[in-house]
Amino acid sequence: MTSTIRLAQDPEADRLLTDNAFALLLGMQLDQQVPMEKAFTGPHELARRLCEAGRLDGVEALSAELVAGLPQDELIDLFRRRPALHRFPEAMAKRAHQLAVLLVEQYGGDVERFWSEPDTGEQLLTRLKQLPGFGDGKARIFLGLLGKQRGITPTGWREAAGPFGAEDTTISVADIVDEQSLIKVREHKKAMKQAAKVAG
Repeated sequence: MTSTIRLAQDPEADRLLTDNAFALLLGMQLDQQVPMEKAFTGPHELARRLCEAGRLDGVEALSAELVAGLPQDELIDLFRRRPALHRFPEAMAKRAHQLAVLLVEQYGGDVERFWSEPDTGEQLLTRLKQLPGFGDGKARIFLGLLGKQRGITPTGWREAAGPFGAEDTTISVADIVDEQSLIKVREHKKAMKQAAKVAG
């Protein structure tokens, strides 16, 4: 397990991802159609804006309960404020709200409980795939991230994560722990895109 998440490539944002389970899950949700660093910096920037709005006493207090309790229009405004938190701020704000509501209604807002309760990797994968915005691929990548970097290792987690659970790989955010691994993951994705172009 790595001690510090390095996905935002920003010390304060990475500290929040490391210490706050909801922030990490939200960052993964935001990680689509924007650069990885922007997605994983998003939770910290959202928390900062919530502090400015008097909704939060400190960025570290970002929680599913708080986001679920916000009027959706207010959350959309926070996402839209320049620079927007995402390429599609309104859609992603709604999805973030859905995520928070689901976590509160089904798990009491306890994200650690959400991913520590399942006894097997398949059970955890099933939970992840029920989250808004988590398709099969994203769910498997995040399962790999939890196992490799957060010590969440239910029975069969590597198998459930598929290629993203394999040891000694640099193919997804699950494998990024420093600048060197980030470069390798980017090279892998570039090669995959090139191969897809040739095949298409």
